[in-house]
Amino acid sequence: MVVEPLDLAARVDDALAVQALAFGLSEGEVAVRRHIVVRHMACRGARAYGATTRDGRLVGFVYGMPNDRAHWWSTIVQPYLVREGNDGWLDDSFVITELHVHPAHQARGIGTELITTITGTADEPRSILSAIDTESPARRLYRSLGYVDLARRVHFPSAPRPYAVMGAHLPLRRA
Repeated sequence: MVVEPLDLAARVDDALAVQALAFGLSEGEVAVRRHIVVRHMACRGARAYGATTRDGRLVGFVYGMPNDRAHWWSTIVQPYLVREGNDGWLDDSFVITELHVHPAHQARGIGTELITTITGTADEPRSILSAIDTESPARRLYRSLGYVDLARRVHFPSAPRPYAVMGAHLPLRRA
């Protein structure tokens, strides 16, 4: 397995195939996310890393960017962070926008390698992300790296389940 920079705009379909399996997305959701990913990759400071097999098959990816309070995600989570006294986390933070590993390759350290690699490139002193607000392997991974809950029961439009916003100081600690 090799983790290296990923031209996500060029490999968006491969990445979304991994996300669809890992996150249970429908074809319609994948189509919507395709446009979002391509638009995100044009944002200042956006970057992506992929985990590929020796034959070049993408089995995991992560992407993110420096947070911008004007971005949609920030406008949604900001009131929840204010409520918890954590509004300052929206400044000087690197956002992990998506992190997904193909189910057949999970629990092998790929997610850890992806997130520590991308946050290792950040100039910001901390990182923030959102994850479904339930106990899950993803939440356990984030906690093992130093992420803590900043706000819970965050509701995104059209998302059926609530999310938690988590933050960590950089560099992340290795599990």
